[in-house]
Amino acid sequence: MQLPITSLSTLYAEPWEVEAGPADLRKVAAAADRLGFAYLATCDHVAVPVRLAAAMGTVWYDPVATLAHLAAVTERTLLLSHVAVAALRHPLALAKQYATVDRLAGGRLVLGVGAGHVREEFQALGVDFGRRGTILDETVDALKEALGPSEFPQFSGRRFVFRGLGQAPRPARTPRPPIWVGGSSPAALRRAALRGDGWLSQGDGRDQLPQRIATLRRLREEAGLGGLDGLDGPFAVGAISEALYVGTPSWDTGARTLTGRPGTLAESLRVYGAMGVNQIQVRFRCRDLGELLDQMEAFADGVAPLLDD
Repeated sequence: MQLPITSLSTLYAEPWEVEAGPADLRKVAAAADRLGFAYLATCDHVAVPVRLAAAMGTVWYDPVATLAHLAAVTERTLLLSHVAVAALRHPLALAKQYATVDRLAGGRLVLGVGAGHVREEFQALGVDFGRRGTILDETVDALKEALGPSEFPQFSGRRFVFRGLGQAPRPARTPRPPIWVGGSSPAALRRAALRGDGWLSQGDGRDQLPQRIATLRRLREEAGLGGLDGLDGPFAVGAISEALYVGTPSWDTGARTLTGRPGTLAESLRVYGAMGVNQIQVRFRCRDLGELLDQMEAFADGVAPLLDD
C-alpha cells in the first residue's frame, strides 16, 4: 500500500491526513508490518509549481528520509519509492542515499523510479525536461552498477562517468536492491522491460492492463530476458487497485470504491492475477486513522488469504 500522510494530492488523500503527522505515519507502518503487507510506498516531488499546487498540494515527504525513518519501526515489509524522480539526481548521489536506506532496513529496499512530469521541477534543478526519458535510461543503467556488489563501481555513459570512487555502506541485499520502473508510455514500458526488475503501473485501468503486460512480456522475450514471475523476481508486475472498503460502509465512499464482504472483494481483485499482475497496491477509504487501521486489519484477515492461488 501507498503510505497516507506523506503526499496530499487531491486525487487520493483523505481529509484527515492534512492534520496527521509522523506519529500517525509510524502507526500505519507498524500495522502494515504486523499484518503482512508486502510493501509500503511513498512518492517523490522536490517542489510543486503554483499552477499545480491546488490539485497536487505541496506536501510531499522526501522518500529517502521517510523510508529510512520507517525502517526503524518495521521488520518485514519492503520499503518502496513509488516513484523516485531519478533523473533529477546524479546516480551516485541516489546510490548513496538508497544504499543507506537498504542497510538501515536490513535489505528491504525496492527502488522504484520514474521519469517525472513537472516541467518546472526539472527547470529549477537544471535538468533538461525534454530529455528526461533518455537521462532516466542512463540513470537506471548507472544505478544498477552503483548499487551492485562492488565498493568501487564503474560506469561510462554519455552523461555519467564514474570509476575509482568507493561508496559504503553497501546495500544489505545482494547482488543489489531491485529497481522497479514506473510509467505506461511506450518508452516507459520499454525501459521497465529491458532495464528494470519490475514494472509499476501508474494507475492503468483494468481495461488497459492486459495490453501493457503483453507488451512487457513481448519485449522481454525478444530480448531473451526472464518471464514475469513475481514479487521476488525475475520481474515483478504491479497494479494499483480501485479504492477499497471492507464491509458495508455507513457513509458515501464514492462511486469508484469497491465495497463488500471479503469474498466479494477477493473475487474482484483476483482478476488482476489472471491478467498477469504479481502484486497489487491497495488503498482504503477512511475518515480517520482508526478507520484506516481497522480497514487494513479487515483486509489482511479477511481478503488477503483469499487472494492466494
